[in-house]
Amino acid sequence: MSKYDVIVLGSGPGGYVTAIRASQLGLKTAVIEKESLGGVCLNWGCIPTKALLKSAQVFEYLKHADDYGLSIKEFDKDFDAVVKRSRSIADGMSKGVQFLMKKNKIDVITGFGTLKTGKKIDVDGTEYSADHIIIATGARSRELPNLPQDGKKVIGYRKAMTLEEQPNKIVIVGSGAIGVEFAYFYNSMGTDVTIVEYMPRIVPVEDEDVSKQLERSFKKSGIKILTSTEVTAVDTSGEGVKAMIKSKKGEDILQADMVLSAVGIKTNIENIGLEDVGIVTDRDKILVNDYYQTNIPGYYAIGDVTAGPALAHVASAEGILCVEKIAGQNVEAIDYGNIPGCTYCTPEIASVGLTETQAKEKGIDIKVGKFPFSASGKASAGGHKDGFVKVIFDAKYGEWLGCHMIGTGVTDMIAEAVLGRKLETTGHEVLKTIHPHPTMSEAVMEAVADAYDEVIHI
Repeated sequence: MSKYDVIVLGSGPGGYVTAIRASQLGLKTAVIEKESLGGVCLNWGCIPTKALLKSAQVFEYLKHADDYGLSIKEFDKDFDAVVKRSRSIADGMSKGVQFLMKKNKIDVITGFGTLKTGKKIDVDGTEYSADHIIIATGARSRELPNLPQDGKKVIGYRKAMTLEEQPNKIVIVGSGAIGVEFAYFYNSMGTDVTIVEYMPRIVPVEDEDVSKQLERSFKKSGIKILTSTEVTAVDTSGEGVKAMIKSKKGEDILQADMVLSAVGIKTNIENIGLEDVGIVTDRDKILVNDYYQTNIPGYYAIGDVTAGPALAHVASAEGILCVEKIAGQNVEAIDYGNIPGCTYCTPEIASVGLTETQAKEKGIDIKVGKFPFSASGKASAGGHKDGFVKVIFDAKYGEWLGCHMIGTGVTDMIAEAVLGRKLETTGHEVLKTIHPHPTMSEAVMEAVADAYDEVIHI
């Protein structure tokens, strides 16, 4: 039996990063993967979807070339080539992880891992043992009873990025990050898109002003949006698919070529031996402490299988913290109140901290500032004036409570707010930090200036 210091079950952005950090710390490490290195994120999630979205953005530029003083008489899309480019980029990233495994002398064990008592894992009949076993098996598209996926007419995100033919009409159920990203992609490619959202507004976890702006931008692009609406059933017996919907207005039927279910995720914790080992779960999540230890000594869990935000960068941070604690380093628990969230539709969305509503519900006296990109020279020059930066501060102490952005490139800007909050930066300090002009990032400074009644450009 092969013996390791650390075995990581799963090689997504939680698992492979954990394995690399463990090896850097001098621990003999192996990672177990049943499919492709990099997990869902590299192969079927974060990376390939961004490739699809980039193709959509380039196509949008071509369609609006005359806005930039350019004349392009003939152009078209090749949907199959767009999908193939996405897959090629995902394959390249997965090969990059293979290289990192070799570079860091990590053993890659291919197969389905099942946890055993005594700090062991069975991989298709072969047992391996370790002093520390870290579960990082991630999650998959969640299926609803009234929306069963058949992979043809009712699909999940994985199938949505590898369709052989572009649908003429698609209904997307759910308007979280996955739903609105695919809505933008397919709409830009020329598909008739309808979003059905159960909550009163799209991207419901975001600040209300962000939701309203995205809805305006999407409707301007021709995307139909039905909020406070649920899909009660689907009929796939005919040529396309019929989605039965119910709202305050009554019941109706939406006809489309296919329905994309984007209603959240389901953790991959079945059949991996949790019950045999005695590891406790609650509501589809493995219970862990601040350092990701389960109730059974020697077994840990990170990423989507635990109760934290189901985000790649969170899984990576949890894994690093977990193995640094194992290695005896002095580490601090993650501050889950300072996790950035990013959505890569156009316009992009990025946020961190409290929304305005959440801050008010806590009874905090706040200062709110907002700077529209319509007043930004860089945004005007780039031809993308939709959106804004919104900041929220504690009026008494100047604490940066939240930052919410929607617009072109904002996912590359949010780290300023995350770092500022980590360093307990006050609004005054942000305001007095010189930002370069002309950039999109100076909108952060301008929004802070608005909060403190010092704004110049609006």
